[in-house]
Amino acid sequence: MSEALLRGALIGIGATALMDLWGLLLARLGLAGAANWAPVGRWFWHLKTGRVFHDDIAAAAPFAGENALGWIGHYAIGLIYGLMLPVFAGRDWLAAPTLMPALVWGIVTVAAGWFLLQPGLGLGMAASKTPQPGKVRLSNLAAHVVFGLGLWLTALALA
Repeated sequence: MSEALLRGALIGIGATALMDLWGLLLARLGLAGAANWAPVGRWFWHLKTGRVFHDDIAAAAPFAGENALGWIGHYAIGLIYGLMLPVFAGRDWLAAPTLMPALVWGIVTVAAGWFLLQPGLGLGMAASKTPQPGKVRLSNLAAHVVFGLGLWLTALALA
């Protein structure tokens, strides 16, 4: 059991790292902006007050460690998703990882961003309040496809 938990955690961290490398590549190619996890850190910080949804997270009180908290939260969620994957795919999946369950799970996880995080930041459901919601949604979906690939590739490396 503890080995399965460790493997799930490592799978989630590996997949998150691959997703971040994807974002870095896009930023270097000028196809996307660099990742900014400070607003997410601010959102996490304000959760302790019971406030989940903001009209504009930039208007919420800042704190000194929000960028670090954003990065920590980003990896913690990736780790949790990695732990949840064997529940979705079955524990036997860890011994013989296949692409489809990891890819489907990676795509499913975009829902948390669209229906919790983005509204929480004041961006609306599925980025509906952004200037180009379709572009944001496509970018989110692509990142989560890469996350799904990362789940599978990391699981293969650990199997």
